[in-house]
Formats: sequence, C-alpha cells, structure tokens
Amino acid sequence: MTPDHQELWARCCQFLKDNLLLEQYNTWFRDITSESFVENRLILVVPSDFFKEQLEERHLPLLRAGVRKVYGEGIQIMFRCLTIYNDPSSATLQRSSNPSTTILAQSKAEPANPFKQPGKQDFDPQLNPRYTFENYCQSTSNQIARSIGEAIANNPSLKTFNPLFVFGPSGVGKTHLIQAIGIRIKERNPQARVLYVTARLFQSQYTAAISKNINSFFHFYQSIDTLIIDDIQDLQNLPGTQNTFFHIFNHLHQHDRQIIMSSDCAPSEMEGFEARLLSRFKWGMQVELERPDITLRRDVLKLKSEQDGLSIPAEVSEYIAANVTQSVRELEGIVVSLLAHATVLNREISLELARRVMLNAVKINRKQINFEMIAEAVAAHYKIAPDLLFTKTRKREVSDARQVIMYLAKTLAKMPLTAIGHKLDRSHATVIYGCNTIEDRSATDKSFAAELQAIEATINAQ
Repeated sequence: MTPDHQELWARCCQFLKDNLLLEQYNTWFRDITSESFVENRLILVVPSDFFKEQLEERHLPLLRAGVRKVYGEGIQIMFRCLTIYNDPSSATLQRSSNPSTTILAQSKAEPANPFKQPGKQDFDPQLNPRYTFENYCQSTSNQIARSIGEAIANNPSLKTFNPLFVFGPSGVGKTHLIQAIGIRIKERNPQARVLYVTARLFQSQYTAAISKNINSFFHFYQSIDTLIIDDIQDLQNLPGTQNTFFHIFNHLHQHDRQIIMSSDCAPSEMEGFEARLLSRFKWGMQVELERPDITLRRDVLKLKSEQDGLSIPAEVSEYIAANVTQSVRELEGIVVSLLAHATVLNREISLELARRVMLNAVKINRKQINFEMIAEAVAAHYKIAPDLLFTKTRKREVSDARQVIMYLAKTLAKMPLTAIGHKLDRSHATVIYGCNTIEDRSATDKSFAAELQAIEATINAQ
C-alpha cells in the first residue's frame, strides 16, 4: 500500500529530528504540516512568511536532503503560509490561496501602516527578535557603539545621544545594533511606540502618501517615541522624501523623541542630501562601527555555531576567523554553508571542507604554494631524505609519501597532473592513481586525515 503524504512527511520529520538539535527541530519543523503531495510537488504549511524565510535561510539544504531521501529525486518543495489577520472585531485564521517558492503570503508582521490611526494593540515595531544585545558580540571594534546603544536603551529619557547616527561598511552589525536598542526599550516599556523602518520602505510609504493622505502619514510618524531608520543613505537625491523626513525629524527632536539612523558612511561624506538635513544628522552622536577584529570574528563564530548546533574544531574556527575579515555577515554565512555541506555530504567539519566552502565566498590571502614547499614539508613529516622521493625505490614509506606529494601538489599548488608527473618522473596514470588513493584513504581513515591536515597546516604556515 502506497503511504499517504502525511506518512511520508512524518518520515521526513524523523530524518530532520535525527540531524538537528531538539531545540532547533521544535522551533522550525514541529509545527509544519504536509498539505499535499501531487505530481512531485510537495506543499508544506508553515506558520508565517517569517518562518518560511528563516527555513530558506537556515535549513533548506537539510530539508531538501530529507525530502530527497524520503520522497525521491526531483521533488519541488513549496510553502503555504498561514496568515493571522488582526481584526479587532473578529480573530480569524486564514490560509493563503497561492503557494509559491518565493513570496507566498503576507506574514502577520506587516509593515506598520502610516494611513491607519495609531493604536496601542496593533502597532508592530518591526523588530527582529534575534537582534538583541545578548546576541551581539563585543570587541574593541564596536565597543563604543554598543556602550552608547545600551545607554540609550537603558535610559530613553537621556537625550545626550539624540539623534544617534551609526555608520560603517556593509555587514559590520549596524542593523543588529540599532534593532537591539529598540528591543531593549520595548522590554523595559512595552507601551513605548518603537518603530524600525528601512529608508527604502519610508520612501515607498511617502510615495503612496502623496496620492492617498499625506496628513495621516505625518501624524503616524509624529506619534513615534523611538524612530529607527536603517540605511538612511538610500534617501540620496530624493528631495521630496528628504523634505518630509526633515519635518518629521524636527517634530520628534523638539518633543524629545529618540531618533536612531544607520548609514554606510559618515554624514560628512554623504552626497545628494540637503545641507539642512545633513546638519541635523550631526546634532547628536555619530559613532562608527569598524570592520570586525580577530577577537570579534572568533566570538561571532563561536556564538553562531552554538546557535546552529554546529561543532567546529578549533583549527577550523581559527582558519575561518583569519581569512574572513570583511564582515560579520560573511562569517555567519560561512557557518550556515558549513552546516549545509556537512549535513548533505554527511561529513565532519574539517579544514578541507572549510576551504571548499570558502573557495568562492572570500578571497584567501596566503603565499603562493609551490611543489618544492610541498615536497620539503612531506619529507620532514615522514622523516625521509628528500632525494629518496625522486628515486625509483618502491619502499612503502617512500611510496606513500610520494603519493601525498602528488595529492597536495594537485589540491594546494593547483599543478596540472602532467607537471606533477614530470617533477617526480612518474607517468600521468601513476599520478592519477596516487591522488585517488590519498583521497579515498583520507575519507575513511580519520588518523590519516588528521595527519594530512597537519602537513597542510605546516605548508600554509611557511
């Protein structure tokens, strides 16, 4: 008897449960149900669009692996989101009628509506609950910004840092920091009207307000207690929107409401803005978030791996921290990719896997590795006279070391197989056999794989 779609999904859930921490499974998969499985299309019902986005961002490779194992190849996974419509007169739960693999339905956390009269019950601050101070790693590269942010959050009546202007390159944690301030304010005063909005969304709302009701737009934003505007540089060369924001800014500031902004550059470097608006950006506190230092990169890796239930060996973590230097976002992306590769390929986290994941993600700065460096390191590791490696001797220890050289010359020095054979006076077929032998051996023999990693580390340290 052919199992029905719910039974198949139950099997898939067991696979997911076996490959995730219980907390992760309960958070992201326990409440998902199977709606149908017809013509290789699997439709899963998820609680919200936010849920769907998080699944696609964090666990889609593992979900695909489970579906492939249980349902077979060529299965199209589609999500249908449940949407809660917050109607004061009736609480109803409705289902979106159009499943899609991209944007499927509005989540209940819709952008705050500037054309609706403000009310305490239905006001959504648009804050991501993951962006807390507790999840925000600190080092000298962000210490000042974090200290100021916590001072504002812990005492909103303190207006010394109003407005707060946070700037720095992409991926250094600006969005996390400014949302953490909003979250802390809401924790201390749930009735506070805190709103996080991107400059692009503000611009879209303003454009709509011109043809609808500009007064409602003004009244809505003038009612905010703490206004958080992300990526303010996106208002560049938009004089109408800038003029509107200028008047909203003045109103909030005159009434001691906190204004927090982020940008990819300092106010003094911004172009395409009215001078009077730029002058207001400079009224309060300007603080820079620098690129993450090595301490911060290590802490971010540790925190992210713990949150994702991933065990990263110390040497792999150090390798990633040393080479992924530009942004926190890149570090988090590497951890997600490592988790996906390790799960789908059923492999342990290793230096080789980390290099594979990082190959197209970041630029690795290191010395050019050549054949002579590899031969010298292998000979030293196996305590063999270097000249023996180039002779015709077939002694086991020399032959094994020679195969290691072939493999490392191919993987580290990126040498053509014919060039490797020429160096060792061996045929092209012999080099292929040697490389395959080492690759197979390292996949099945953990002690040998560790030995190989030690040799690679020696070569990379030269």
